[in-house]
Amino acid sequence: MISKKILNTFGRTNAQYGLIKEGDKVLLGLSGGKDSMLLALILARLKAHAPFKFEFKAITIDYGRGGEYDYIFEYCNKYNIPYELYRTKIYEALEEKKRPNSSYCSFCSRMRRGALYSKALEGGYNKVALAHHLDDAAESFIMNLSYNGSLRSMPPIYKAENGLIVIRPLIFVRERQIIDFIANNNIYIAPDCNCPINWQSDDKKPYARENAKKLLKDLEDNNEDFFISLKKAMSNIHINSFCDERYLEL
Repeated sequence: MISKKILNTFGRTNAQYGLIKEGDKVLLGLSGGKDSMLLALILARLKAHAPFKFEFKAITIDYGRGGEYDYIFEYCNKYNIPYELYRTKIYEALEEKKRPNSSYCSFCSRMRRGALYSKALEGGYNKVALAHHLDDAAESFIMNLSYNGSLRSMPPIYKAENGLIVIRPLIFVRERQIIDFIANNNIYIAPDCNCPINWQSDDKKPYARENAKKLLKDLEDNNEDFFISLKKAMSNIHINSFCDERYLEL
């Protein structure tokens, strides 16, 4: 059902960075989109076959405006994935606090992550799993470079300020592999993945990510090995070759 290439990439990433270990209790953010649906199934498979024991549960953060969730319940029930739907009032807060003529993606993301962290701490989980993939990391790098003036991307594992360990087990999987997984297995995915950005008019939707996607596509079209090199570069950082005084060798 899941390609060997995806499973091998996941396995190597998990082993290299020690993402999931004996005794871990992992809470997965399950939006209902293609990426998190794949990760939920991989974690269920790992739990059934790994030579070590760990616990995990998938949770969907409902924004408080309604959404399509029946398909997620059915999917989790079919594959014995522990699941919870957590209803919040995030959308109400977004409408109250958003700035005029601005996209509320970053604000929404922080609130959703805060709700996820709160449920993890409440439930005694020590790790939170997110389903970002290699294309997400590349887009994040380009957006930070282009709009924020920083060299920053998405690490496979880090410790949040609240003490939770955040892991990204799919960080080296390509988005097109995930799209193929969904298509080949006829898995239903809600068109908007219950994302609030789809409730805004087109003129208010963010452009930075789409610009990053287009740039990355152009780069790959001109160099079919671009993402192979990019993946290597993410683990081959010559930090003293930039201009940050903290890392210059003097």
